[in-house]
Amino acid sequence: MIRVVVADDHPIVRGGIVALLSAADDMTVVAEASDGLEAVRLAAEHAPDVVLMDLRMPGLDGDEATARILAATPNVRVVILTTYESDASILTAIEAGASGYLLKAAPQEEILAGVRSVARGEVALAPSIAAMLVQRVARPAVTLSPRETEVLALVAQGSSNPSIAAALFVSEATVKTHLLHVFEKLGVNDRTRAVTRAMELGLLGR
Repeated sequence: MIRVVVADDHPIVRGGIVALLSAADDMTVVAEASDGLEAVRLAAEHAPDVVLMDLRMPGLDGDEATARILAATPNVRVVILTTYESDASILTAIEAGASGYLLKAAPQEEILAGVRSVARGEVALAPSIAAMLVQRVARPAVTLSPRETEVLALVAQGSSNPSIAAALFVSEATVKTHLLHVFEKLGVNDRTRAVTRAMELGLLGR
């Protein structure tokens, strides 16, 4: 039997997931958690094969809970089951050590198959997530010039274009040109998104 802990802060959603897993002949739900901290505690207490983890929960998000669970109980495997499928959410969960990333809107059999795959030591990704990751890997690596990085770092500190120009001893027009190049490389349209995107890609310190 695959022993599972289900973590989701919505009682109705959690109940539906528990019912789905309990109806499977090869799975048993050993505990239910309503937040990330409880998920960490129950994973340590029950040492399940799999924790089925929501991503957004009060107290402690699913990615941080995943990291803590794996640090304390490395043999437990975590599957994220969420409605979120943004690049940042996926990468954060995978970096935390999740072995699977499935969507709540997926067919029930896909969710069950994902839990079984992860319990066998494999990785389970929703088809749309797998396609997104493939596209991301296929995209050429983004690189910024040293000057573009300097400009963006000052933007991240809240500096205005005139302040950046004064700090770097260049004209405001030059600063604007550097920012336009940064926007184009990062595929964004504003300063705030440029900074967050650069952080996501590891081009700026967090």
